[in-house]
Amino acid sequence: MTTRVLLTNDDGIHAEGLQALRRALVRLPGIDLRVVAPDGNRSATARAITVRRPLVVQDVPFDDGTVGIATDGMPTDCVRLAAHGVIDGWHPDLVVSGINHGANLGEDVTYSGTVAAALEAVIHDLPGVALSMASPHGEWSLRREHTWDFSAAAEVGARIVAELDRGLLPGTAAEAAAGVPLPERTILNVNVPLGALHAVEVTRLGRRRYSDELKPVETLPDGRRSYWLYGMEHGFEPLPGTDLAAVAAGRVSITPLHLDLTHETAIAPLEGHGFEGLLDRLGELVED
Repeated sequence: MTTRVLLTNDDGIHAEGLQALRRALVRLPGIDLRVVAPDGNRSATARAITVRRPLVVQDVPFDDGTVGIATDGMPTDCVRLAAHGVIDGWHPDLVVSGINHGANLGEDVTYSGTVAAALEAVIHDLPGVALSMASPHGEWSLRREHTWDFSAAAEVGARIVAELDRGLLPGTAAEAAAGVPLPERTILNVNVPLGALHAVEVTRLGRRRYSDELKPVETLPDGRRSYWLYGMEHGFEPLPGTDLAAVAAGRVSITPLHLDLTHETAIAPLEGHGFEGLLDRLGELVED
């Protein structure tokens, strides 16, 4: 049986990271790989979707003779397009997003278009993988001119997909057990450090220390002002067991993520607060 894998990203369909991962995935047996990705860079767009205009798509040929689809939409749009049939007669069994040019760690995941595309798989009851690699310029750098070597990260991604594939295919209980034990409505957020890879760690999200600054740029004659609001040297809290600590130590980090943001332990204290009192005078207010 063939597993249909959708590959997307947020750096654009021509990005080196996506192409390296595409070449690694097409070598896997039993994989029907298709690509739907943005037509340009959509980094840090999180889970934005396009709702106020039509999405434009076009075929993009690759150097091996295969063809992908580029869209002027967001990374999440790419998954939505594939899930709703933009490729005639084809729907994904698994969504893979990456390889991102730069790590997506800790609170970074809430900004990331790479992670957002993988999370969109959950909306469609599909497993997802987000794959990112630390930047030679620093984890949050937007610079692209450095030579990137995605070969190790692409191999890591391909091996994870192969492990997931075993669990996705119907078969015996032993065959299913051989696959990655991924709960429903869960994705894997994978971050690959620079340099030689010696270990893999299953982690939780860490905590960033952001170094953003508000820097004035200019004031226009009509009174409008422009600012840079960004920092390049973010730190983190070195807590054991976190994705940030693992990557800093040279380990591949694998973090399970899901969309349920409920803070469970806060429910009981809030239930005891007596919010019913908020409605005591609601009728009077409406009448007034």
